[in-house]
Amino acid sequence: MRRNIIISVVIGAVAGMIAGLTGIGGGMLLVPLLAGVLLLEQHQAHGTSLAVIFPIGVAGLIAYAIQGNIDWVFVVVLATGSLVGVVLGAKLMMRMRARHLRWLFSTLIVVLGILMVIGV
Repeated sequence: MRRNIIISVVIGAVAGMIAGLTGIGGGMLLVPLLAGVLLLEQHQAHGTSLAVIFPIGVAGLIAYAIQGNIDWVFVVVLATGSLVGVVLGAKLMMRMRARHLRWLFSTLIVVLGILMVIGV
C-alpha cells in the first residue's frame, strides 16, 4: 500500500509537470500509468485520470492566467462543447470493453503524435 502511495505521488508529479509544460492535462500519461503500473481497471483509470486532471487544470490555469496566456473567449466556447462532449464520452466509454478502450486510447495517442510531428 505504501509503495502504491509513493508511486502515485510520483506519477501525479510527472503528470502535473507534463500538463504544465505541454497543456495536455496529463491524461495521456496518467491513463497508461494508472492501468499499467498501479493496475487499475481500464475504466477506473480513465475516470480517475479525469478526477486528477481537475486540480492539475486549476493549478495550471492560475499559473497561465497570471502570465496573461489565456484566451478567455476560447475558454467559454471550448468549455461549452467540452462539457457536452465529456458526458457523451463517459457514457460511451462505459459501453466499451476494456480491451477496446485501451486500443482506442492507444490509437488516439499515436495519431495525435503523428499529427503534431507533421504540423497539422
